[in-house]
Amino acid sequence: MQAPAEANKGWDSGRMRKTLLLVFLILILALTIIIATVKGTVTIPWKSVPAILLSPVPVLNQLFEHIETSEINKDILLYIRLPRVILAAVVGACLSAAGAVFQGIFRNPMADPYVLGVSSGAALGAILAILTGVNLFFSGFTAVTLFAFAGGILSITLVYYMAKVGKAVPVMTLLLAGIAVSAFLSALVSLLTYFSGDKLHEVVFWMMGGLSGASWAQLLTMLPYVLIGYSCIHYYARELNILLLGEETAQQLGVETDRVKKILMAGASLLVAAAVSTSGIIGFLGLIVPHFIRLAAGPDHRFLLPSSALLGASILIAADTLARTIISPTELPVGIITALAGAPVFIYLLKKRKKLRYFNSSEG
Repeated sequence: MQAPAEANKGWDSGRMRKTLLLVFLILILALTIIIATVKGTVTIPWKSVPAILLSPVPVLNQLFEHIETSEINKDILLYIRLPRVILAAVVGACLSAAGAVFQGIFRNPMADPYVLGVSSGAALGAILAILTGVNLFFSGFTAVTLFAFAGGILSITLVYYMAKVGKAVPVMTLLLAGIAVSAFLSALVSLLTYFSGDKLHEVVFWMMGGLSGASWAQLLTMLPYVLIGYSCIHYYARELNILLLGEETAQQLGVETDRVKKILMAGASLLVAAAVSTSGIIGFLGLIVPHFIRLAAGPDHRFLLPSSALLGASILIAADTLARTIISPTELPVGIITALAGAPVFIYLLKKRKKLRYFNSSEG
């Protein structure tokens, strides 16, 4: 009679731990956003931030009437720094959540958002736009971001149809097709970079990843793609948990594996394409962040996906803040910061947790 009670107690304890971790991640994200907003080449006083943000609100703005705010600080905060911080959060969340999905589909913690050639396709599209000098601007997206987005989507489509065998898409075939397409597209990227001439600096800077061109228009344009992509992967989080048991077992439990994998791949690729098209190539987030969440709370994707998004957002905001302040007024590409920090951390995790089974203890 005590066994069910003890099981319920353990389940409640695990659920409480996950809830507390989620709240903690939300608080960390809020704190990171606040610090990143005030720090920069021009330091904005802490007390000026709420006064500036709430100045358009009729009633609340009266609470901060006694605080003096300059027009320069207002413009820097509202039109330069805040959109950049929020874009960093969105990009970090997209890459981290997509990484968790790819690792779950492949049942391989070494998988990341770039394994299917999405980043290489996006990079090829962006470099083509830079080198050809296409003059295009649509709803906040320049030719570079539009071409990058198209390249990412086209690459994942190519990978999918290369891997398709009849009506099925075997995971191993999909992985091998992604590696092959990624290698080929990367070779084309290297070739174009070699012949980029006087545009070499612009090409290399974009490939290293950066958020210096952030704007509200970019955020509003990418938001629908982000919402659609995340909604797809979160809706099928339970099915993704079942897929961890193996495709045959999942089919026996009533999961339409091919259909679910197709939707999950499309949703995750949409997130990666939206992120890469606005920020360039930023590595290691989708590889590292899901590891930390699994170590802390297990592989349940109903919790893993939102938690990875929150942690990824915080990490990229912090990395971007460091990139633009460490050698101020010059800034480093944020991709360099994530690579320098991510590679040693990943090596450490592999060494310490090489015997850990990440995908064995899904709860529910």
